[in-house]
Amino acid sequence: MSEEQQNIASFFAAKPGGNVPQHADPSHTLYLPPSSTQVVVQTKDLVKRFGDKTVLKGINLTVRRGETLVIMGTSGCGKSTLLRCLLGAHRPEEGAVELFGKELGPLSNKDMDSVRKRFGILFQSGALFSSMTVGENVALPLKEHTDLSQDMIDLMVKVKLELVGLREAEDLLPSQISGGMAKRAGLARAIALDPELLFYDEPTSGLDPIMTGIIDGLIMDLARTMNVTSIVVTHDLKSAFRVADRMVVLNEGRVVAEGMPHEIRGHPDPFVRRFIQGPIDAKTAVHPRG
Repeated sequence: MSEEQQNIASFFAAKPGGNVPQHADPSHTLYLPPSSTQVVVQTKDLVKRFGDKTVLKGINLTVRRGETLVIMGTSGCGKSTLLRCLLGAHRPEEGAVELFGKELGPLSNKDMDSVRKRFGILFQSGALFSSMTVGENVALPLKEHTDLSQDMIDLMVKVKLELVGLREAEDLLPSQISGGMAKRAGLARAIALDPELLFYDEPTSGLDPIMTGIIDGLIMDLARTMNVTSIVVTHDLKSAFRVADRMVVLNEGRVVAEGMPHEIRGHPDPFVRRFIQGPIDAKTAVHPRG
Protein backbone atom coordinates (compact mmCIF):
# COMPACT_ATOMS: atom_id res chain seq x y z
CA MET A 1 0.00 0.00 0.00
CA SER A 2 1.38 3.41 -0.95
CA GLU A 3 1.95 6.17 1.60
CA GLU A 4 -1.06 8.09 0.21
CA GLN A 5 -3.28 5.03 0.55
CA GLN A 6 -2.02 4.48 4.10
CA ASN A 7 -2.88 8.08 5.03
CA ILE A 8 -6.41 7.73 3.66
CA ALA A 9 -6.86 4.34 5.30
CA SER A 10 -5.69 5.78 8.64
CA PHE A 11 -8.19 8.61 8.33
CA PHE A 12 -10.96 6.13 7.56
CA ALA A 13 -10.00 3.83 10.43
CA ALA A 14 -10.03 6.76 12.86
CA LYS A 15 -13.75 7.27 12.25
CA PRO A 16 -15.38 3.88 12.87
CA GLY A 17 -19.07 3.19 12.90
CA GLY A 18 -20.37 5.74 10.44
CA ASN A 19 -21.72 8.05 13.15
CA VAL A 20 -23.22 11.35 12.00
CA PRO A 21 -22.36 14.48 14.01
CA GLN A 22 -25.40 15.74 15.89
CA HIS A 23 -25.99 19.49 16.09
CA ALA A 24 -29.77 19.59 16.29
CA ASP A 25 -29.66 21.34 19.66
CA PRO A 26 -30.89 24.92 19.03
CA SER A 27 -28.62 26.13 21.84
CA HIS A 28 -25.58 25.05 19.81
CA THR A 29 -23.14 27.94 19.48
CA LEU A 30 -22.44 28.75 15.86
CA TYR A 31 -18.90 28.37 14.63
CA LEU A 32 -17.49 31.62 13.32
CA PRO A 33 -14.55 31.08 10.97
CA PRO A 34 -11.42 33.19 11.29
CA SER A 35 -11.74 36.47 9.47
CA SER A 36 -10.46 36.24 5.92
CA THR A 37 -9.94 38.90 3.31
CA GLN A 38 -9.79 36.39 0.45
CA VAL A 39 -12.88 36.78 -1.71
CA VAL A 40 -14.16 33.50 -3.16
CA VAL A 41 -17.48 34.64 -4.68
CA GLN A 42 -18.50 38.10 -5.79
CA THR A 43 -21.32 39.58 -7.81
CA LYS A 44 -21.26 43.13 -9.13
CA ASP A 45 -24.51 44.89 -10.05
CA LEU A 46 -25.92 41.57 -11.26
CA VAL A 47 -29.01 41.85 -13.48
CA LYS A 48 -30.84 38.86 -14.94
CA ARG A 49 -33.87 39.08 -17.23
CA PHE A 50 -36.16 36.53 -18.81
CA GLY A 51 -37.91 38.24 -21.69
CA ASP A 52 -39.33 41.50 -20.38
CA LYS A 53 -39.23 40.36 -16.74
CA THR A 54 -36.25 41.44 -14.64
CA VAL A 55 -35.68 38.80 -11.96
CA LEU A 56 -32.42 40.08 -10.42
CA LYS A 57 -32.07 43.85 -10.09
CA GLY A 58 -28.49 44.80 -9.32
CA ILE A 59 -27.29 42.16 -6.82
CA ASN A 60 -24.00 42.84 -5.04
CA LEU A 61 -22.57 40.04 -2.91
CA THR A 62 -19.16 39.23 -1.46
CA VAL A 63 -18.38 35.85 0.11
CA ARG A 64 -15.02 35.28 1.78
CA ARG A 65 -13.10 32.09 2.30
CA GLY A 66 -14.36 29.89 5.12
CA GLU A 67 -17.70 31.57 5.74
CA THR A 68 -21.21 30.22 5.31
CA LEU A 69 -23.57 32.65 3.57
CA VAL A 70 -27.29 31.86 3.65
CA ILE A 71 -29.53 33.36 0.94
CA MET A 72 -33.19 33.57 1.95
CA GLY A 73 -36.42 34.95 0.56
CA THR A 74 -39.98 34.10 -0.35
CA SER A 75 -40.91 32.06 -3.43
CA GLY A 76 -40.25 34.02 -6.60
CA CYS A 77 -37.81 36.46 -4.98
CA GLY A 78 -34.96 35.44 -7.29
CA LYS A 79 -32.83 33.23 -5.01
CA SER A 80 -32.89 30.20 -7.33
CA THR A 81 -32.02 32.39 -10.31
CA LEU A 82 -29.18 33.92 -8.31
CA LEU A 83 -27.87 30.44 -7.50
CA ARG A 84 -27.92 29.45 -11.18
CA CYS A 85 -26.00 32.62 -12.04
CA LEU A 86 -23.39 31.79 -9.40
CA LEU A 87 -23.06 28.30 -10.87
CA GLY A 88 -22.57 29.69 -14.37
CA ALA A 89 -25.79 28.11 -15.63
CA HIS A 90 -27.32 31.55 -16.41
CA ARG A 91 -25.44 34.46 -17.92
CA PRO A 92 -26.47 37.88 -16.63
CA GLU A 93 -27.65 40.64 -18.92
CA GLU A 94 -25.71 43.17 -16.87
CA GLY A 95 -23.04 43.05 -14.18
CA ALA A 96 -20.68 40.19 -13.38
CA VAL A 97 -20.22 37.01 -11.38
CA GLU A 98 -16.72 36.15 -10.16
CA LEU A 99 -15.60 32.85 -8.63
CA PHE A 100 -12.04 32.53 -7.31
CA GLY A 101 -11.21 35.91 -8.86
CA LYS A 102 -12.34 34.91 -12.37
CA GLU A 103 -15.32 36.52 -14.09
CA LEU A 104 -17.50 33.71 -15.44
CA GLY A 105 -18.96 35.53 -18.45
CA PRO A 106 -15.84 35.67 -20.68
CA LEU A 107 -14.56 32.17 -19.78
CA SER A 108 -14.24 29.50 -22.46
CA ASN A 109 -15.92 26.14 -21.89
CA LYS A 110 -12.54 24.63 -20.95
CA ASP A 111 -11.79 27.36 -18.42
CA MET A 112 -15.31 27.11 -17.02
CA ASP A 113 -14.83 23.37 -16.54
CA SER A 114 -11.67 24.13 -14.54
CA VAL A 115 -13.64 26.47 -12.29
CA ARG A 116 -16.43 23.91 -11.82
CA LYS A 117 -13.93 21.36 -10.51
CA ARG A 118 -13.27 23.71 -7.60
CA PHE A 119 -16.86 23.74 -6.33
CA GLY A 120 -19.48 21.16 -5.41
CA ILE A 121 -23.28 21.28 -5.45
CA LEU A 122 -25.87 19.59 -3.28
CA PHE A 123 -29.05 19.65 -5.36
CA GLN A 124 -32.45 19.92 -3.72
CA SER A 125 -33.43 16.32 -4.50
CA GLY A 126 -29.97 14.85 -4.12
CA ALA A 127 -30.03 14.20 -7.90
CA LEU A 128 -28.52 10.73 -7.65
CA PHE A 129 -28.34 8.54 -10.76
CA SER A 130 -30.96 5.86 -10.15
CA SER A 131 -29.09 3.11 -12.03
CA MET A 132 -25.94 3.54 -9.94
CA THR A 133 -25.31 2.50 -6.35
CA VAL A 134 -24.62 5.14 -3.74
CA GLY A 135 -20.92 4.33 -3.95
CA GLU A 136 -20.90 4.56 -7.74
CA ASN A 137 -22.61 7.96 -7.55
CA VAL A 138 -19.90 9.26 -5.23
CA ALA A 139 -17.16 7.72 -7.37
CA LEU A 140 -18.39 9.36 -10.59
CA PRO A 141 -16.61 12.76 -10.19
CA LEU A 142 -13.40 10.95 -9.23
CA LYS A 143 -13.55 8.77 -12.33
CA GLU A 144 -14.40 11.69 -14.61
CA HIS A 145 -11.93 14.28 -13.30
CA THR A 146 -8.95 12.43 -11.77
CA ASP A 147 -6.36 9.84 -12.77
CA LEU A 148 -6.67 7.89 -9.52
CA SER A 149 -6.54 4.12 -9.61
CA GLN A 150 -9.71 2.15 -8.93
CA ASP A 151 -8.34 1.06 -5.54
CA MET A 152 -7.72 4.67 -4.58
CA ILE A 153 -11.18 5.72 -5.80
CA ASP A 154 -12.73 2.94 -3.73
CA LEU A 155 -10.89 4.24 -0.65
CA MET A 156 -11.92 7.83 -1.34
CA VAL A 157 -15.55 6.80 -1.72
CA LYS A 158 -15.44 5.11 1.67
CA VAL A 159 -13.91 8.22 3.23
CA LYS A 160 -16.57 10.53 1.79
CA LEU A 161 -19.42 8.23 2.80
CA GLU A 162 -17.93 7.98 6.28
CA LEU A 163 -17.93 11.77 6.57
CA VAL A 164 -21.70 11.87 5.98
CA GLY A 165 -22.50 8.75 8.00
CA LEU A 166 -23.38 6.48 5.07
CA ARG A 167 -20.67 3.85 5.22
CA GLU A 168 -23.28 1.08 5.31
CA ALA A 169 -25.16 2.35 2.21
CA GLU A 170 -22.36 2.12 -0.35
CA ASP A 171 -23.85 -0.82 -2.26
CA LEU A 172 -27.49 0.32 -2.12
CA LEU A 173 -29.42 1.89 -4.98
CA PRO A 174 -31.08 5.32 -4.52
CA SER A 175 -34.48 3.59 -4.56
CA GLN A 176 -33.42 1.61 -1.48
CA ILE A 177 -32.57 4.58 0.75
CA SER A 178 -34.60 7.32 2.41
CA GLY A 179 -34.83 10.95 1.32
CA GLY A 180 -32.50 12.02 4.10
CA MET A 181 -29.95 9.39 3.13
CA ALA A 182 -30.20 10.54 -0.50
CA LYS A 183 -29.38 14.09 0.59
CA ARG A 184 -26.34 12.82 2.48
CA ALA A 185 -25.27 10.70 -0.49
CA GLY A 186 -25.59 13.76 -2.71
CA LEU A 187 -23.42 15.68 -0.25
CA ALA A 188 -20.79 12.92 -0.30
CA ARG A 189 -20.69 13.22 -4.09
CA ALA A 190 -20.48 17.02 -3.85
CA ILE A 191 -17.33 16.79 -1.70
CA ALA A 192 -15.73 13.95 -3.70
CA LEU A 193 -13.15 16.28 -5.27
CA ASP A 194 -12.46 18.17 -2.01
CA PRO A 195 -13.98 21.44 -3.30
CA GLU A 196 -13.09 24.88 -1.99
CA LEU A 197 -16.70 26.04 -2.37
CA LEU A 198 -20.00 24.26 -1.75
CA PHE A 199 -23.43 25.32 -2.98
CA TYR A 200 -26.52 23.98 -1.21
CA ASP A 201 -29.92 24.23 -2.92
CA GLU A 202 -32.66 23.87 -0.27
CA PRO A 203 -30.64 21.21 1.60
CA THR A 204 -33.33 20.48 4.23
CA SER A 205 -36.40 20.63 1.98
CA GLY A 206 -38.80 17.76 2.71
CA LEU A 207 -36.85 16.45 5.71
CA ASP A 208 -38.12 15.82 9.22
CA PRO A 209 -36.68 17.89 12.11
CA ILE A 210 -34.20 15.19 13.17
CA MET A 211 -32.77 14.73 9.67
CA THR A 212 -32.75 18.51 9.20
CA GLY A 213 -30.56 18.79 12.29
CA ILE A 214 -28.22 16.13 10.91
CA ILE A 215 -27.87 17.91 7.54
CA ASP A 216 -27.29 21.23 9.32
CA GLY A 217 -24.62 19.59 11.45
CA LEU A 218 -22.90 18.23 8.35
CA ILE A 219 -22.91 21.68 6.71
CA MET A 220 -21.24 23.18 9.79
CA ASP A 221 -18.79 20.32 10.25
CA LEU A 222 -17.65 20.45 6.61
CA ALA A 223 -17.08 24.19 6.94
CA ARG A 224 -14.78 23.47 9.89
CA THR A 225 -12.97 20.31 8.85
CA MET A 226 -12.48 21.22 5.18
CA ASN A 227 -12.38 25.02 5.59
CA VAL A 228 -14.88 25.08 2.75
CA THR A 229 -16.78 28.22 1.78
CA SER A 230 -20.53 27.57 1.70
CA ILE A 231 -23.50 29.26 0.04
CA VAL A 232 -26.86 27.92 1.22
CA VAL A 233 -30.11 28.81 -0.54
CA THR A 234 -33.05 28.00 1.72
CA HIS A 235 -36.48 29.03 2.96
CA ASP A 236 -36.06 26.99 6.17
CA LEU A 237 -35.59 29.69 8.79
CA LYS A 238 -34.57 27.40 11.66
CA SER A 239 -31.94 25.76 9.51
CA ALA A 240 -30.77 29.11 8.14
CA PHE A 241 -30.19 30.64 11.56
CA ARG A 242 -28.45 27.48 12.73
CA VAL A 243 -25.79 27.28 10.00
CA ALA A 244 -25.25 30.88 8.88
CA ASP A 245 -22.27 33.08 9.57
CA ARG A 246 -23.88 35.76 7.44
CA MET A 247 -27.32 36.07 5.84
CA VAL A 248 -28.84 37.81 2.84
CA VAL A 249 -32.58 38.37 2.39
CA LEU A 250 -33.92 38.91 -1.13
CA ASN A 251 -37.22 40.54 -2.06
CA GLU A 252 -38.39 41.12 -5.63
CA GLY A 253 -34.90 40.62 -7.02
CA ARG A 254 -33.09 42.95 -4.64
CA VAL A 255 -31.03 42.50 -1.47
CA VAL A 256 -33.13 44.08 1.29
CA ALA A 257 -31.05 42.92 4.25
CA GLU A 258 -27.56 41.58 4.86
CA GLY A 259 -25.76 40.81 8.09
CA MET A 260 -25.04 38.33 10.83
CA PRO A 261 -27.97 36.25 12.14
CA HIS A 262 -28.63 38.49 15.16
CA GLU A 263 -28.65 41.53 12.88
CA ILE A 264 -31.21 39.93 10.58
CA ARG A 265 -33.42 38.98 13.53
CA GLY A 266 -33.55 42.60 14.62
CA HIS A 267 -33.61 44.19 11.17
CA PRO A 268 -35.92 47.24 10.90
CA ASP A 269 -37.14 46.61 7.34
CA PRO A 270 -40.89 45.75 7.44
CA PHE A 271 -40.59 42.97 4.86
CA VAL A 272 -37.69 41.35 6.72
CA ARG A 273 -39.63 41.50 10.00
CA ARG A 274 -42.65 39.82 8.38
CA PHE A 275 -40.46 37.22 6.70
CA ILE A 276 -38.63 36.34 9.92
CA GLN A 277 -41.45 36.71 12.44
CA GLY A 278 -44.53 35.99 10.31
CA PRO A 279 -47.61 38.23 9.94
CA ILE A 280 -48.76 39.93 13.11
CA ASP A 281 -52.45 39.08 12.59
CA ALA A 282 -54.82 37.54 10.07
CA LYS A 283 -55.55 40.89 8.43
CA THR A 284 -51.85 41.47 7.82
CA ALA A 285 -51.47 37.95 6.44
CA VAL A 286 -54.25 38.44 3.90
CA HIS A 287 -53.42 42.05 3.01
CA PRO A 288 -49.68 42.55 3.64
CA ARG A 289 -48.45 46.08 3.35
CA GLY A 290 -45.05 47.50 2.53
